[in-house]
Formats: sequence, structure tokens, C-alpha cells
Amino acid sequence: MSGPSMFVRPRSIRRGAALTFVFATVLGTGAAAGAFGDEMHNTTDATASSLPKTGTADRDEVAAAAREAMAKGQSGSKAAEEVVSRSGDRWSAVYSAREYENVRQALDGEYVGVGLWVRCRPGGRIEVARVQPSSPADRAGIAVGDRLRTIDGEPMTGQPVTEVVSRLRGGNPAAANGNEAEGQAGGTQAGSGDDKPPDRSAAAGTPVRLGLERDGRTWQQTLHRTRLATEAVTADRSAADRATRIKVDSFSKGSGEQVRRAVREAPEGDGILLDLRGNSGGLVTEAVTAASAFLDGGLVATYDVKGRQRALYAQEGGDVGTPLVVLVDGGTMSAAELLTGALQDRGRAVVVGSRTFGKGSVQMPSKLPDGSVAELTVGHYKTPAGRSVDGEGIAPDLAVKGGAEERARTVLSGLGGGA
Repeated sequence: MSGPSMFVRPRSIRRGAALTFVFATVLGTGAAAGAFGDEMHNTTDATASSLPKTGTADRDEVAAAAREAMAKGQSGSKAAEEVVSRSGDRWSAVYSAREYENVRQALDGEYVGVGLWVRCRPGGRIEVARVQPSSPADRAGIAVGDRLRTIDGEPMTGQPVTEVVSRLRGGNPAAANGNEAEGQAGGTQAGSGDDKPPDRSAAAGTPVRLGLERDGRTWQQTLHRTRLATEAVTADRSAADRATRIKVDSFSKGSGEQVRRAVREAPEGDGILLDLRGNSGGLVTEAVTAASAFLDGGLVATYDVKGRQRALYAQEGGDVGTPLVVLVDGGTMSAAELLTGALQDRGRAVVVGSRTFGKGSVQMPSKLPDGSVAELTVGHYKTPAGRSVDGEGIAPDLAVKGGAEERARTVLSGLGGGA
């Protein structure tokens, strides 16, 4: 956001990347990263057209502020964050060492929890939407459809899914974003407004007591959190539709190859519905690998880092014949937008849904003197046709407000894929 130097961006947005994945790839001597704000997932009301343009925090100024504060016995990371706030750069952020370790684990496809996905039902009832196989919840016999009444004695009915997720993970409820492996759409976005960053999750081995209900029977179950692998990519098929849906929640490590495998394993004659709704981004290298599943080489995106132009290319040998529809919404962000733009510009897919979020800037992390990490904007990327994504988003070929998946399946059948 542009504006006077005294402007301070709300902390919940500036620190959002600690709660999600980092858009990263090796660029020269560093890792380019995209720090996402808390205005994300399909619970956000923000749209690309309403997002303000931002300034850019100066790396040297941020580091100098941290050093000066430490010399006075003050918090270096807090001083650095104040500089970032004044810049108005909504994508830059400062993390503690522990927070950045959480980000690294997320990039590796890991989280600490019990293996539950939850959703909100009418009346505010919280229900189990999915149970991760071999997780503590699975071993305890918790099933899809079970009602989650309480967590550690606190009633969950009427609570945002984000808060429920945070309590399952053992963190401050205000820190959840609903995009962790144990969350799913249905709650209200939340962010931290505290001066001290809250813990994002409890340690593996810590207990959590759940109050559950099934078919009128209630019971208490104590589970112990453990480190689990996220399942960023899932595939399902409807025989009636003859369409394979590949849902990509984020681009964590290995997700690109999972997309390629899902494409190879799709039955012959099926169309493919690539569902990127609510995808908050992730590793750009994984998004490029995913693009390689549908392209036979060629340009995926261009980007600049401190004025130097670079390009990303798909690998050769992708499936260029199977009908493809990409499903997007306002929660489709960053690396997911990069993939969407490539498939749209290259004429490989029809994009259905609503305009994407509009996060097309590139960040690069650097360690501050106190061990914290500043992740600052250094450039922006563009689609193969030269379109800028940042602050603009990607407009779908077919804009749909309600029943987007049904419309997408209809389009897919018209392309010769599906029933």
C-alpha cells in the first residue's frame, strides 16, 4: 500500500507468511520467496482489484534498524518489523527463528497435529471432514461426520474453523489461518494482533482432549500430537462424469511430482479438473513441475529480481492432449496463480471460477543479527503473455459465482473430457 511513511500495515497481514507456505525458488545466491498475507483461502473477502499497491522495504535499512536496536538492548526483530510496516509493503515480513522453522517445515510438507480436517455445519456445529490415515485421530477411531464438541474442555460450536484448527494444533487461536493440514473452509480468517508472535503449534507429544459425538453418543478422547506429513495433492474420480479431479491445496515439497503422477494415472478418456481453489501457493519449483504435467516444454513465467530478468520453463513430455479445466477462486494465490496463468496463456486449459487473489511479487529472505529472518520484496513475476499478476490477479475464461465446480465439469465435457 502506498502512502505516508507513518502508515502501519496491520500485523495480521504482514506476518501472514508464518502461517502459510513460502513461495520460493533458488535465485542466484538466495531463495526467492513470496510471503502471503492472512487475506487468503476461500474465506477471504479481499479481491485483486481491491488490493492496494505497496511500497518496498529496503533490506539495508531493515538490517540497520535491527543492529541499532540491539546495540541499545532493544528487540532487533521488532525494530526491523517497524521499518517494514512503515514501507507499506504488505508482502514483506519479519519472523522469529522459531517461526521461520515452522515455515521451513511447512515447505517440507510437515505439520504437528492429530490428523483431523474440520468443517462448519449449519448452526455453527463443527464436524470432522477428513481423517488422515495412520494419524493419532485415525488410530483412535475418529471418523468423518463425527461432531467435535469441545477441545480441552472449551466448546467449539459457533467457533470459526480457524480457531478450531489452532486449538487442535496447540497454538494461540488468533494465529490460525484455516489453511493448515487440519483446517478447511468454513471459518473466518484470523490473524495475530499481539505484539509478541504467538506460537503456531504445540510440540509433538503434547496431549489434546477432544469431546466428540456420533449418533447421539458422546465421549472424551485424549490424543497426542505428532509430526505428520501433509497431503497437498489428492485425486478422485467420478465414473459417471469420466473426469479426474486433482485438488492441489498448496505447492509444498513433492507436490509437483504428485500432480504429474495423478495425470499419468488418470484413466484414458477422462478429462482433468485441476482444482486450485484456496491454494495459497508454495514452492514455485513445484508449480513449474506441475505445469510440466500439462505442457511439452516452453515458458511458464518470467520474473525479475532486483531488475534482472529471468525465466522459468516447463520440462518436455507433458500431456498436451487431455482436456483440462482449471478451477480457481479468490483464494488462489502466488505459485498457484503462476501455474494458472501459464496454462491459460499457453492455451492449454480453460480457467473457470472467480478472479484469483493477485499475489505476484517475489521475496528474498535474509537473517538479521538477532537470528530472526526478514523476508523482503525484491521483484515480480509475469505470465508467458507478459501479464502482471500482482494486485491484478488472473481473470477466469468463464466467471462463475455459484456452483463453480458443476460449471467446470460441464465445460470439461464440452472439451471432450468427461461425460
